[in-house]
Amino acid sequence: MQLLAVPMASSGGGGITLLIPLILIVGMIWFMSRTQRKQRERQAQTVASLAPGTKVITTSGLVGIVEETDDDYVTLEISDGVLVQVVKAAIGRIIPEEATDEAADADEEPAADNDPVDVPDAGRDKADGKVQDAPKTPPTHTEN
Repeated sequence: MQLLAVPMASSGGGGITLLIPLILIVGMIWFMSRTQRKQRERQAQTVASLAPGTKVITTSGLVGIVEETDDDYVTLEISDGVLVQVVKAAIGRIIPEEATDEAADADEEPAADNDPVDVPDAGRDKADGKVQDAPKTPPTHTEN
C-alpha cells in the first residue's frame, strides 16, 4: 500500500482571517474599559459634590440627606433624628432639588375636581345579577 501526499488548498488570505477576530476582541475590550472609566469618573464627581443638605440615594436604595462628610464616610439622616454612616463609594446618585420642589408643589395643590374615577367592572353587578368573585385557585391535590 502506498500513501500519497496531496497538498491542501489554501484560502489565500490566511493572515487576514486571523487578524480580524483579534482586532474585534481588542476593540470590544477597549470599548468596555472606556465605559467603565466614564462610570468611575461620574461616581467620583458625585462623591466630590457632596455637601451637607444634599439629598442622595445609596447604591442599596437608602434615601437620606447628607449631614456630614469625612474622608471615607458620609453621615446621612434617613429620618428625623436617625443618622446612618455609609462609605462614600456607596452613594449612588444625588436627587436634584427641583425634583423635590416639584413634588412638594404637587402635594400642596388641591385637586381641581373630586369626581370618582370610573373603573370598568369594579364591583358592578353582572348581567345575571351576581357580583363576580375573585377567581378560585385550583385544588392542590387530586382525590382518588
